[in-house]
Amino acid sequence: MLSRQLQQVHPNVLAKVLQRETVYQNEEIVVINKPYGLPVHGGPGIRNCISDVLPILAKMLENMKAQPLHLCHRLDKETTGVMVLARSKEVAEKIRLLFKTRQVEKIYWAISLGNPDPPEGIVEIPIVEKQVQSHQAHYKMTLAPSYRVSPEDGKMVKVRKSRNAESAVTRYRLLCSSSACSLLELQPITGVKHQIRVHLAYGLGCPILGDHKYSHWSKLAPQKLPEITLRRLKLEQSKARHLPLHLHAHRLSLPLGQRIDLVCKPPLFFLKTLKKLDLDLDITNH
Repeated sequence: MLSRQLQQVHPNVLAKVLQRETVYQNEEIVVINKPYGLPVHGGPGIRNCISDVLPILAKMLENMKAQPLHLCHRLDKETTGVMVLARSKEVAEKIRLLFKTRQVEKIYWAISLGNPDPPEGIVEIPIVEKQVQSHQAHYKMTLAPSYRVSPEDGKMVKVRKSRNAESAVTRYRLLCSSSACSLLELQPITGVKHQIRVHLAYGLGCPILGDHKYSHWSKLAPQKLPEITLRRLKLEQSKARHLPLHLHAHRLSLPLGQRIDLVCKPPLFFLKTLKKLDLDLDITNH
């Protein structure tokens, strides 16, 4: 619902929303808490996106002569949280390079179905984009493991690397679990498209709550939720498709001169879900 509203508003109203969501600024950067359902870039069928309102936002934050702000990295449309914008092209390029050379520490929070086993670890499985053969052909990111278990003797066999597969590494840690769900802290070391979603769903078997794309492979269908989860959320399975993706960019540590620690609290729907599922996390201590 919220995302539809943001798609309909006038660009000035959207810029005002982003101004309200500004959590930090200095002479080089502006940091916003990105709202849910708002795309960073435009495309077919997209009326409003962040990049389109950067000139208006700059004027609102500074003055009418302000240069447009610049994007430094991207977040998926459904992901909320820390987003860094640069006041100049030079700073934007410097920050893009920090992301590219993996000098930016990124911490995400996600509510997932099930509990990861073990409760803490590193998923290091390459990811590749593949076409899904189903009644409606579509593309998904998926795992391209470097090893498989030989059916003959049970030994590990190295697999020939898929030409388009990208290395992907995600650290994860269970913060708490209840109602057949978990709150996880995630640190993507690499930045492959949909990496956290794929590593959780296909690597750990714990898809993110509200991730209707990666809860199945061949189907385009709403996520199937456990009975206890539905009960706690006061939700019927037939309405599960309205459940938003619970993935939040919680903290970003940026080495600009000295290290800047940027933190954004999760959106209201995320906090309400934590409460309903009895995922008892003291937000103030994180």
